[in-house]
Amino acid sequence: MPQLEKRIKEFNKNRLTDKLQIKYRYMAENMFRFYRGTCHLFYEDLSKVKTFPASPLAWLCGDLHLENFGSYKGDNRLVYFDLNDFDEAALAPALWEVARLATSILVAFEILQIDRKKAEKMAQLYIKSYANTLANEKAYYIERKTAKGIICSFLKAVDRKKVGKLMNKKAIINEKKQALKIDNVKHFEIDGMLKRELIIFLEEWLINNHDGPYNFRVADVAFRVAGTGSVGIKRYIFLLESTKDDSYLLVDMKQATETSLAPYLSAKQPKWDSHAERVVKIQKRMQNVPPALLSVVEFQGESFLIQELQHEKDSVDFMLIQDRYRDIYQVIDDMGMLTASAQLRSSGRQGSAIADKLIAFGKQAGWQEYVLDYAQKYADKVKADFKEYKALFKQGVFNTVPIVLKSKRAGK
Repeated sequence: MPQLEKRIKEFNKNRLTDKLQIKYRYMAENMFRFYRGTCHLFYEDLSKVKTFPASPLAWLCGDLHLENFGSYKGDNRLVYFDLNDFDEAALAPALWEVARLATSILVAFEILQIDRKKAEKMAQLYIKSYANTLANEKAYYIERKTAKGIICSFLKAVDRKKVGKLMNKKAIINEKKQALKIDNVKHFEIDGMLKRELIIFLEEWLINNHDGPYNFRVADVAFRVAGTGSVGIKRYIFLLESTKDDSYLLVDMKQATETSLAPYLSAKQPKWDSHAERVVKIQKRMQNVPPALLSVVEFQGESFLIQELQHEKDSVDFMLIQDRYRDIYQVIDDMGMLTASAQLRSSGRQGSAIADKLIAFGKQAGWQEYVLDYAQKYADKVKADFKEYKALFKQGVFNTVPIVLKSKRAGK
């Protein structure tokens, strides 16, 4: 078995096999989607680089790339732009996060057919913005009133969107029926017994948990596929109906699993009660304001995250601005600022370096050039790995055996 095939299959061996086939298909679409789906390869390779610059320990989202910045509605109902995916979150050297994002710029911009020199300048800008923000000693955040350029326009547009538009895409709501749309692309039907158990579970959560929205009942639930790296884990979408008026909510419930950084972490990690607790606590530390309804739950012995489903596609579509250099510049500059701000905001917590160490590190010379060079070389490796993966995929070596998602109790 080729080494690349072995590494990918070993990492994904515990995923739901029918949904894993979807992930493998997504990864074959282009080099950037392959990069998004192979976070584990990045850190395995990075762990072998003995010359990589040392950096202070910081809280990382773990899988930072261009698609893991985006908008979300906070628990204060305002819309923010920030890091927004923390499944792989962990305590690790600060520069690991920077190297992953810088590499993602080079990988993604090749897909967009943006000149390599321009891409390298953007990666350099990101690293410089990160360092300058640390050196300036202050954590910043972006919401609609403080946003600049394309992100300002983006957040204003998101803020104007109505819940009804999202509902029309995701659900059928009329006098006779209130149900999620099953398209077998993003939404899939669930086995009857498991569906009943999920509805009962969330109904109880709505009644007993102070994080839940009041005066709502569960109208429907379906299996949800979203993203790339997390495809294959258990994930559900709930349609909630108000018991007081004609309003509805969509809620996402996503299984939390061990971070793919785990085998390569030398820093002592806190003893979390669950992987979901790890994700939620680190997310709340790193973001200025957490998303609406963000909570930890346990269902059938497994830990899950719950949060309100976002009303719009929440990441910047670089395809739409690929010819707008100034807009791209502003977005990348903001991403560098937000990365550093998240680390400063969460500094001095359970083993992470205090702010003074991060500030001093931002002022150091030498490491910026190394990280940029590493990102350039690793982007070339991603290209070679993707070429090999796509050839293997076409040969059918990543075919999986479909299964039906059923209740655990049904199999007893």
